[in-house]
Amino acid sequence: MGSEDNNLKSVRNSTFQQRKWCGIIHEYGDFISVEGEKINIEPVTLLEGNTPLIESVCLVKELKDMGFSGKIYFKYEGLNPTSSFKDRGMTVAITRAKQIGARATICASTGNTSASAAAYSARANLPVFVVVPEKNVATGKIVQAVAHGARIIRIKGNFDDALKLVRKISDDFGLFIVNSINPWRIEGQKTAAFEVCDALGFAPDYHFLPVGNAGNIYAYWLGYKQYKAIGRINETPKMFGFQAEGAAPIVRGYPIENPETIASAIRIGNPANWEKAELAVKESDGLIDMVSDEEIISVYRFMGEKEGIFCEPAPCAGIAGLIKMVKNKKIKMKDIVVVCTLTGHGLKDPEAALNFIKTKQFFVEPKFNEIKKIIEEEIKKSKEKDLEMELQRS
Repeated sequence: MGSEDNNLKSVRNSTFQQRKWCGIIHEYGDFISVEGEKINIEPVTLLEGNTPLIESVCLVKELKDMGFSGKIYFKYEGLNPTSSFKDRGMTVAITRAKQIGARATICASTGNTSASAAAYSARANLPVFVVVPEKNVATGKIVQAVAHGARIIRIKGNFDDALKLVRKISDDFGLFIVNSINPWRIEGQKTAAFEVCDALGFAPDYHFLPVGNAGNIYAYWLGYKQYKAIGRINETPKMFGFQAEGAAPIVRGYPIENPETIASAIRIGNPANWEKAELAVKESDGLIDMVSDEEIISVYRFMGEKEGIFCEPAPCAGIAGLIKMVKNKKIKMKDIVVVCTLTGHGLKDPEAALNFIKTKQFFVEPKFNEIKKIIEEEIKKSKEKDLEMELQRS
C-alpha cells in the first residue's frame, strides 16, 4: 500500500473518530454522579442517546388554527437501542452495577424497563430477573426481554405489586435493582434534557411528556436545572406531564388500585417517583394533568399518518396534553418553543396499531386495471380531503 493510501486511511479514521458517538456516559459523564460518586469504569453501552429532535410539520399547523404560534419538536426516544428512553438510565445503572461488583440485576416492569435491563445486563454479562404482570404487557417488549436471555417472572398482579416484590427481593438477596427508584437511572435519563438544549442552543419554553412511574419528568427537570446552573442555558422550561384518566393517581391525589389504560407503559397506579414529579412541576411552574384513552388514540393515529412518526401509545398522552392545553388556552400561545418526548417506538406495542388504526387494504385479482382503479380513486380522495382541510382553515 502506497503513502497516498495510508494518508487516505488516516484521514478516514480521523474523521470517523471525530464524528463517532460513544454513548451518553462518554458524552456527559462529567455531569453524572450520585452523592459525589461518579462512574469510573468503561461504560456498558449500546451507544444510546443522540436521538433526533424532529420538528413538527402537521401538528403545528393544527394548533395554529387554535391560535398557537411557534415551533413544536419531538424528542424521539424510540430510536434508542432497545427503542425506548429507558436505555439512557440503563447504561448508567448497569455500568454502576458492574462497578460495585453486583452479582445480578432485577427490575419490575410494564415492558420497556425489562427490555432495556435485559439488553444491557446481557452486554455486561450479568444475570437479570424481570418481574412483570401476568397480563397486559405489550408483545414487542416482552419479546425483547426473551431475546436477551432474561429470567422472566410473571405475577398475578399489576406493576405496583411487582415493584413492591422487587424492592423486597433486592434487599433480601442483594440484587441490583434497576428501576427508576435507583438514582443512577435518573442520572442517565436527565441527559435527554442536555441533548435538547445542545440541539436547540437554548431550552424550550414548555416540555410535555407522559407520566407513568414519574421518574422521567423529574430527570428532565434535573437536566435542565443542571445546564442552567453551569450557564449552558439562561432559562428552564415549564414541565407539563400527563397521565391517562384510568391511571392518574397524581392528578386524583390517591393511588389507583387497578389502573387501566390502553397506554401500557403508563398503566401505573402508585408511581415510585410521585413526590419527585410533583417537585419538578412545582419548581418549574408546570402541571400534571390527565387525558382520556380516546385522546391518546387520536394522537396515536395522527402521529403515524400525518407526522410520519410511529410511537407507542404512552407518549401520545403528552401530545394530547399539549392539544388540551392549547384548546383551553392554558399555556402561552405566541412565539414559543415546545418539546414533546416520544418515549418509545410504535413497534413496542404492535397490538395497538392493529386494534386502533383502520387498515386500508384492498384485495383484488392480479390485474393492472383493478390496481390502477384503486390508485386513482385513493389519490382523488386524498386530494379532496386536503382541499377540505384547507377550506376549513381559511
